[in-house]
Amino acid sequence: MSETTTATARRRVLSGMRPTGRLHLGNYMGALYNWVRLQEEYECYFFIADVHALTTEYANPGPVLANIDQVALDFLSAGLDPAKCVLFQQHYVPQHAELNMMLEMITPLGWLERVPTYKDQQEQLKEKDLNTFGFLGYPVLQSADILLYKPDFVPVGQDQAAHVELTRELARRFNHLYGGRHVDDAKSDKERLAELEQEAEVDQILPEPKVLLTPSPKLPGTDGRKMSKSYKNTIEMAESDENIRAKLKTMVTDPARIRRTDPGNPDICPVGDLHKVFSTPEVNAEVRQGCTSAGIGCIQCKGWAADSIVREIAPIRERRASFEARPDDVQDILRDGERRARVRAAETMEQVYRAMGLRR
Repeated sequence: MSETTTATARRRVLSGMRPTGRLHLGNYMGALYNWVRLQEEYECYFFIADVHALTTEYANPGPVLANIDQVALDFLSAGLDPAKCVLFQQHYVPQHAELNMMLEMITPLGWLERVPTYKDQQEQLKEKDLNTFGFLGYPVLQSADILLYKPDFVPVGQDQAAHVELTRELARRFNHLYGGRHVDDAKSDKERLAELEQEAEVDQILPEPKVLLTPSPKLPGTDGRKMSKSYKNTIEMAESDENIRAKLKTMVTDPARIRRTDPGNPDICPVGDLHKVFSTPEVNAEVRQGCTSAGIGCIQCKGWAADSIVREIAPIRERRASFEARPDDVQDILRDGERRARVRAAETMEQVYRAMGLRR
């Protein structure tokens, strides 16, 4: 009996991250923190999206390889357990590229041009030449990554839910085209596609994944904007205590609180947002009381926030140090995950090729 058929009846989840550098607290609270909990309930596939990284880093791919090792360490240090989930590197599973190619054949150009992040990323990364086929088509690759494993759910925050919709549309289109309905060869392509858009019972070769909304708290960077490597305002998951405290000291606060005696509002203060995520209810109550009454200064408030963050990531750093001392074990985990992922991916591609008439 195959590995996939002996899997539990748990519903399946898939997600991945691009290796663009060490992961930070925004990555942790926005995704990894939730993934660690999902692995207890779902059959989970989590991957390092190295090919995706090349859609923007193709001109300088060298750092991607080093970043892969760092992201693998971050995955494991966050608490992802290879005994409970499948961890792997994208390009070692060649079926990702195969399904991407098949989906490219059926993807209307207009669908890609209307993806909001296409123009947004070009605007944010003006220093890079992103007028490439690979960058335009990255949503198709993303869809292939997802559909290859036929997940029930894709875990995302509320602000990312729309990103899964193109995947659902491509699955729907593929199933309409190749799901076993009789196609009248005498009709034009336009007439046939119009029919296929109508509701009908078709074989779900590529089931449409659902969005699994997961908590994604507001986590500002040191400059008050969203924590992001591109803004250089991050606190890394493996940051030292000294660096955390140094970065917090320079962090922006409530702009209305100019003098020490001015009362503040923790609800509009980036440091207050960090407290809401990392501090205990008791500390948050002290922050609110002290800030709104000017009973404490911003330096003291930042120190409390640093204490809370240090306490949160201490076990993460401890696990990371353990894995850093065993690099061969980390590679063995990824290679085993890739073997397991290929089993699942090969089954999907066999079904895809048969549906498209490429297998006898």
